[in-house]
Amino acid sequence: MIHPALTRRGRGNKLYYTACAALCYASTSLHAAETTTTIQSGDTAWLLTSTALVLFMMIPGLALFYAGLVRTKNVLSIFMQCFALTAVLSLVWLVCGYSLSFTGDGGCIGTLDKIFLKGVTPTSTYAAYPNIPEHLWFAYQMMFFLITPGLFIGAFAERMKFSAIMVFSTLWSLLVYAPTCWGVWHKMEFFGLKNVIDLAGGIVVHITAGVAALVACIMVGPRKGFPQQQMMPHNLPFTIAGAGMLWVGWFGFNGGSQVAANGSAAMTVVVTHLSASAACVVWSIIEKIKVGKPSALGIATGSIAGLAAITPASGKVGPIGAICIGSISALVCWFFCAKVKQKLKYDDSLDVFGVHGVGGFIGTILVAIFASPTFGGLGYADGMTMASQLTTQLLASLYTIVLSGVVSVVLLKIIGATIGLRVDAEQENQGLDLAEHGESGYNA
Repeated sequence: MIHPALTRRGRGNKLYYTACAALCYASTSLHAAETTTTIQSGDTAWLLTSTALVLFMMIPGLALFYAGLVRTKNVLSIFMQCFALTAVLSLVWLVCGYSLSFTGDGGCIGTLDKIFLKGVTPTSTYAAYPNIPEHLWFAYQMMFFLITPGLFIGAFAERMKFSAIMVFSTLWSLLVYAPTCWGVWHKMEFFGLKNVIDLAGGIVVHITAGVAALVACIMVGPRKGFPQQQMMPHNLPFTIAGAGMLWVGWFGFNGGSQVAANGSAAMTVVVTHLSASAACVVWSIIEKIKVGKPSALGIATGSIAGLAAITPASGKVGPIGAICIGSISALVCWFFCAKVKQKLKYDDSLDVFGVHGVGGFIGTILVAIFASPTFGGLGYADGMTMASQLTTQLLASLYTIVLSGVVSVVLLKIIGATIGLRVDAEQENQGLDLAEHGESGYNA
């Protein structure tokens, strides 16, 4: 028979050793979790900030920039369109936009495997970037999805129906943006082209939107009185403030696209800023030479041209390349806005094609030159040369132009034959604020 005290002591020892074993197991499990997880807090924090910055570009940045450029009777319609696109396209991104843009590896567009974020948990990571949660990748890319059609609304401002804008933007985003995004950013093979350089959307955002803008402004038709009647911006302080917000937000647009808080992101922010600065200076010099005075509208427009142009190249070029790209974009974009539009008489109301389409194309092509270490760039992928990269960039741009152009024409034809594209003459004279939304931006 065992003494009761020994029995109690034995049970105590057993409990003691069991507790120690449990603590060791928990510690080992925790250590294993710490060593196997790939999510990095610093990278996550930077991309969270970048996500907010890109949303800031749309509302209020782009909204203010465009609203200041239209006439008084249409100011609220621009704000309404920007806010509505933000809300509607965010929901479309959840339903199927994200899945079509970032799943699968065959065909020409993604799958429906992640509709409504099916299967994505707080611990999920996107395969290409395991350093951040997939929910954050979803959110960051959602901002690009909604701001891209936000760009082209400026081309047909003051005359297109609100309902037509929403239908066109939604369908265009799924049929143009999603497959372009899927090929360039997800699959990394765009219609058979490998090693396409487009860090943050020269192709995916600016060329797609710029081509759609040109097609739409032509098919919707010019504003009443164009080009004989001068249609001056009603509030340039709005536009300057909006341009400043866009410039700040572009640090998240480009810098966040490195998906890490590291030296590459820092370099991207630096070259983004330098390109915009160079474009501002060159645009102002051109205006001084041509019209005698540099304008506030000109310097704001120049900054956007420089930002659009550096967007695809910002992960590959150095400071010298950035200054060259910004300067060239200012010169070419000014020529399209001031000369080509007048010559061809298309009513791109807020110069979306001339700034975003042309600027994005310039940056997409020039990165093939200024990525060279000769100009301080980071070089090319294995097996690529300046010549082969230039060919790749040209073909990728051409494919994007064709895709966006053809889809835009088809969609606008269908919408025009059903709900109609533009408001009637009486509503246009009255202004879209009252005609479409029953409100007035300013009280007499």
